[in-house]
Amino acid sequence: MVTAENPIRQRLSGLLDRRLFRVRREESLPARLGHRRIFVLPTATGVAFGLTLLTMLLASMNYVLSLGYALTFLLVGVGLVGLHQTFRNLVHLELLSANMEPTHCGQTAALRLRFRNPSEHARIGLRLRRSGGGECRFTLAPTSDTTVVVAIPTQRRGWLDAGRLVLETRYPLGLVRGWSILTPAARCLVYPAPETPACDFPATVAAGQSEQTGRLGEDDFSGLREYRPGDPLRHVAWKLSARCDDQIYTKQFDGGSAAELDFDWHGLPPELDTEARLSRLTRWILGAEASGLAYSLCLPDRRIDADHGPAHQRRCLRALALYGIADGNA
Repeated sequence: MVTAENPIRQRLSGLLDRRLFRVRREESLPARLGHRRIFVLPTATGVAFGLTLLTMLLASMNYVLSLGYALTFLLVGVGLVGLHQTFRNLVHLELLSANMEPTHCGQTAALRLRFRNPSEHARIGLRLRRSGGGECRFTLAPTSDTTVVVAIPTQRRGWLDAGRLVLETRYPLGLVRGWSILTPAARCLVYPAPETPACDFPATVAAGQSEQTGRLGEDDFSGLREYRPGDPLRHVAWKLSARCDDQIYTKQFDGGSAAELDFDWHGLPPELDTEARLSRLTRWILGAEASGLAYSLCLPDRRIDADHGPAHQRRCLRALALYGIADGNA
């Protein structure tokens, strides 16, 4: 019974989105909120306000109260002005851009949206929320633009779309709620969560390298640099670090053969499942990059040759994030 209803509900929801709310799967930016994209309905407070006015009107008619008529119609006018102001608070707003930065699973992804207010009056009490979690509140000054950030929780690796956003307001009286639906074409890649606590690097190096895993050469002293996680303790300049309150320095050496770490899927313990393997490889890649070591990555479906640097790290993390996902090449 449930399986039969799901397609019907999806079809009805899609029909309402297209015909009533005019929602597109992904809309191009900039997007402008015209009159036909804004919807207004009374809130619970507004319904109670309306029932109160109806009661006051009936009482005034029953007892022929002139002041009762005056007060009732005055409050009706206030309500209509509030409805107009709520609609005016959204109309002609513009969404200029939307972008997201990659993050790790379990962390929050930051959806950055830039809005513009072309009118001469401020837009007050705006609330932006996303289906599936994440919201923020903001105000736009007259003839200005601002960037708002929606923190989106991440629960699995792979692509994360900006999804369906609802921009709403209840300004100024809270009697009615005005809203519009936005679907910007923005997404980010969610990398696997790094393993915690961190596991030591594998005890093997790439073919043709020395057996001194993770050593950058130890022939001649070449200088000092700030300490990085993963640096050997024997390379720490303890005397100099002791004289510096908040900084630790590491000795650098030239010469020798630099080791290349080989992060091989097939070399991991067999008891680890897929997500645990991806988490460990992610931790190793972050650690090797922080230590300035070259590393390669071997997965069941691909191999990435040894290298280092931000571009190489992004390439490896992307491969881990999209491993086993059907649209991994998207």
